[in-house]
Amino acid sequence: MLLRNLDASLLELVRRTSAELPEDIKRVINQSLQREKKGSVAWNTFSIIEKNIQLAKERSLPICQDTGSCLFYVDCPVGLDQIAFAEVARAAVKEATLKGYLRQNSVDSLTGKNSGTNLGPGAPVFHFHQHASPELRVRLMLKGGGCENVGQQYSLPMESLKANRDLAGCRKVILDSVLKAQGKGCGPGVLGVCIGGDRATSYEHSKEQLLRKLDDTNSNPDLAQLEERVLKEANQMGIGPMGYGGEVTLLGVKIGALNRLPASYFVSISYMCWAFRRQGVNLDGNGEVQNWLY
Repeated sequence: MLLRNLDASLLELVRRTSAELPEDIKRVINQSLQREKKGSVAWNTFSIIEKNIQLAKERSLPICQDTGSCLFYVDCPVGLDQIAFAEVARAAVKEATLKGYLRQNSVDSLTGKNSGTNLGPGAPVFHFHQHASPELRVRLMLKGGGCENVGQQYSLPMESLKANRDLAGCRKVILDSVLKAQGKGCGPGVLGVCIGGDRATSYEHSKEQLLRKLDDTNSNPDLAQLEERVLKEANQMGIGPMGYGGEVTLLGVKIGALNRLPASYFVSISYMCWAFRRQGVNLDGNGEVQNWLY
């Protein structure tokens, strides 16, 4: 199963993801501007952010100079040639880099040499998930280094925070991660959180939470309540956008959970900056865009 128009669709996916913020993100940023005192540093910061968003879309330029890691999440039907898909996606990333949609942003970890194409071991990243549906859904997240640097992983219990192995303990460490990130990671940010899993799957699932829309409601009522409480309490810290102080420190909190071993209790937090670049498409049998997801 090879889709003949896949290359053009994936190139447009990269361009849109880099240059255009999803509507749910823009809506919350606009609401955040209204919450800040007019003329304050926080209000001016949000005003600049809004202008940045508008100019990037109008000129089809990256919203941020750090176009980040390219993370593809592919929900595919039985029969999709995943090897061929990955080859087409890599070619789209390379072309997007040449066109300036992406910065030359991937370097060899041992030599520091820049490939100039955003291609190399582990770049881009692919997560393939096979499903019974005939639908091919491709989502892309561009995650910058600044926000990646302030992610945290905790192992409970944690005596220093008096955080036990329960949701109250999870709340304490999540808020601690917000405190540690203040002024860094290009806030206001969005938290993707995973409770449980092992060290690797926990971080992985925390990033997948960032694929949810900001206005959705968690299907687990306990986690929905925790999301609301953490968001409310984080925004009472007074950290504000870029750490300048203000009413809005976080734009959203999304929490998931995985089974764990009895001996382990990890809480992993992935931080996403205000330049929340994620987009997705449903593709038809020819690889053409049927509809955009965000």
